[in-house]
Amino acid sequence: MTSKTTGTTPSAPITPQGQGLPEVNTLTAEDIKASLKAGFADFLARPVMSGFFGLFYAVFGILLVWCLVWLGKIWMIIPAVIGFPLVAPFAAAGLYEMSRRMQRDEGFGWSEILTVMARQRKREMGWMAFVTLFIFWVWMYQVRLWLAIILQDSSFSDFDGFLHIVFFTSQGWTFLAIGTCVGAFLSAVLFTVTVVAMPLLLEREIDFISGMLTSIRVVTENPVVMLSWAAIISVTMLLSLVPAFLGLIFTLPILGHTTWHLYQRAVAPMGE
Repeated sequence: MTSKTTGTTPSAPITPQGQGLPEVNTLTAEDIKASLKAGFADFLARPVMSGFFGLFYAVFGILLVWCLVWLGKIWMIIPAVIGFPLVAPFAAAGLYEMSRRMQRDEGFGWSEILTVMARQRKREMGWMAFVTLFIFWVWMYQVRLWLAIILQDSSFSDFDGFLHIVFFTSQGWTFLAIGTCVGAFLSAVLFTVTVVAMPLLLEREIDFISGMLTSIRVVTENPVVMLSWAAIISVTMLLSLVPAFLGLIFTLPILGHTTWHLYQRAVAPMGE
């Protein structure tokens, strides 16, 4: 089973981009619906390979939490878990490539997908990874800053104690309110500059600045649709973290495949 996105099938795998930014299209709620349908079809077409990327991401999240506990960095667990989905767009590069090949009815195996992913280190995708990780670092740093300012006299000897202070004290509520606002802002910024840029850089030879500018244009010219998509991603990813990250095995691949198809609808094909 493969999926098709009508009117937006790329004409070549990775083709040099001409001068100027790619044209962007007007999106509607139907585009999200159709992209979700196509993304789910891609997942069903290659569930084992798609699930592998979700499993890898889930295992990494579990190891991250375990390392924080082992290091005694109890205060970092909640911000790390909440901020963890910020790096999902870069982790989904293999899923974008799978959808691109299925869209073109191209056969592929593990070697083809992993080779394409490895090549991204030498292309503009590497800079996007830097942007993503930088915003994640800013998120973690600002959490540490507000902890020091608001909860400076508190002791986090264990995870239960940390949860009690955060959720059952006035200082904790203040910390949560500020952290939520800052986190929402950083998430919105990252979503805006990466939602289209990641698949665009995978498909075309274009610099990462142009990729981010194109992504910004898609969001600003389709604010309701793209913010709706951002909300779907946020809620789905956070719910997937609840069962010990294991929900990501299914949701990350579906969201990754869907993002590819939404990108195809959002950005005009090469040559137009």
